[in-house]
Amino acid sequence: MGRSPTGTRARLGAARRWARNAMRILGVDPGLRTTGFGIVEADGARLHYIASGTIKTDAVALGELPSRLKIIFDGVREVAARYRPTCASVEIVFVNVNPQSTLLLGQARGAALTALVSSDLQVAEYTALQMKKAIVGHGQARKEQVQAMVARLLALPGLPGKDAADALGLAICHAHAGASFAALARGTTLERRAHAQYRKGRSY
Repeated sequence: MGRSPTGTRARLGAARRWARNAMRILGVDPGLRTTGFGIVEADGARLHYIASGTIKTDAVALGELPSRLKIIFDGVREVAARYRPTCASVEIVFVNVNPQSTLLLGQARGAALTALVSSDLQVAEYTALQMKKAIVGHGQARKEQVQAMVARLLALPGLPGKDAADALGLAICHAHAGASFAALARGTTLERRAHAQYRKGRSY
């Protein structure tokens, strides 16, 4: 039986509308040893998995901080160039019990942020609590719960790695925030402010 030309045109039209309206988000979970990344496309409430993975700095000695930061910077730039996201989201770092670890993590995060901004991407920031609440429903969720919910939301065949899952979670979190802002914009004449976002400087 031949394929209906009308049905084919309808499917192509739907695909074109998706491509035109979809927001491609690159989520980044920074880490000095392992930086997770995840790319998701969102069109309203619909989510579509694109790719995910990690950028590892294990090949460089632990004490060679500048070299490790370069690997993170180059890796994030490469991901952005390959998958061409329209925006990005990164986890906010808070001071923990070990100030030295926080400082090192902050430098890894700075390398990732610089790579994203130098790729001309607008970058939103979310806390781990915000991401977990958006994905699992509460801010105290364990890593395994985030992995399971990310796999469910994106209809993945298996669980992503923990770092990649956090990065995908950040992308989904931003997709949900973007949908909320869009709904708000439709109901009001107020213009959205770019709170806690980077684009050639920080704005509030």
